[in-house]
Amino acid sequence: MSVHLKPLADQTVVITGASSGIGLVTARTAAERGARVVLAARSGDALETLAREIGRDRAVAVVADVTDRDDVRRIGETAVERFGGFDTWVNDAGAFIYGTLEDVPVEDMRRLFEVNLWGLVYGSLEAVAHFKERGGGALVNVGSVLSDRAIPLQGIYCASKHAVKGFTDALRMELAAEGAPVSVSLVKPNAIDTPYPRHAKNYMDREAKVPPPVYSPDAVARAILHCAEHPTRDVIVGGGGKQVTMLGHYAPGLLDTVMEKVFIPLMRGDAPARPLAENSLDGPAGRLEERGGYDGHVFETSLYTQAVLHPWRALGLAALAGAGVALAARTR
Repeated sequence: MSVHLKPLADQTVVITGASSGIGLVTARTAAERGARVVLAARSGDALETLAREIGRDRAVAVVADVTDRDDVRRIGETAVERFGGFDTWVNDAGAFIYGTLEDVPVEDMRRLFEVNLWGLVYGSLEAVAHFKERGGGALVNVGSVLSDRAIPLQGIYCASKHAVKGFTDALRMELAAEGAPVSVSLVKPNAIDTPYPRHAKNYMDREAKVPPPVYSPDAVARAILHCAEHPTRDVIVGGGGKQVTMLGHYAPGLLDTVMEKVFIPLMRGDAPARPLAENSLDGPAGRLEERGGYDGHVFETSLYTQAVLHPWRALGLAALAGAGVALAARTR
């Protein structure tokens, strides 16, 4: 069954993890484009500030912990009560840990899976039930390039994102087999300039960093909102991420060596680690922060991702460029 998705300006969009990083940028961008937004996170004061910023007529804040299924149900119920339902559900809430798998306590590993996998599962099932009842919609799950390729020092995070990919792919097939009017997308960002390293629970002795190339959260938000309007199976945000996944597929041993020799030092900063208690795994982040202050170059857009999402536009630009080269050659 083909899935018809509304223009974003006619939609109500639910976003978990809306108080920082990718979720925050997605919420603001969706609102700027005319959508009504349901903002969900644990940081109540930050969400209320964001709702006031957007406007109470187009935004509602829901303080919720996605590891609690009753909280997740309440997000959907609030969307129905306030706006009559929702058209897109974005599962973005996430937790992060740095450290070797031997150093990270199993209790923290379980907690991370509760957020990254089970929170996403609860949100997905809530969205699918609503879409089946109301005639369709878009489910957008935020995975990672690490859904396809693991890296050291973030092993349990990688494991959770591999699980997210498996769940999302299976759900998509099951819904397609029954002809349900639901678009299921998996967005896989590369390294993004968000507060991710500061919010992570860090068991290393040095500050946590993200390895380059690094892209802006705006690039991810654009991909998410594209999926809200256009049925899209999956998309990697950042050409660097695509290169990593391809190398991992065709030369996994070589990429292992690169990870061991290059990526491990890139994820360890020069400064000492922040206090272990300062993390968003154990409690809400509390502030509206889009960026993480990455000290290297940040790509504000990804030509690769734009070409994947807008192939005809990319072909047109390539044709214009080719015509320009041909004209210049003829003139010479």
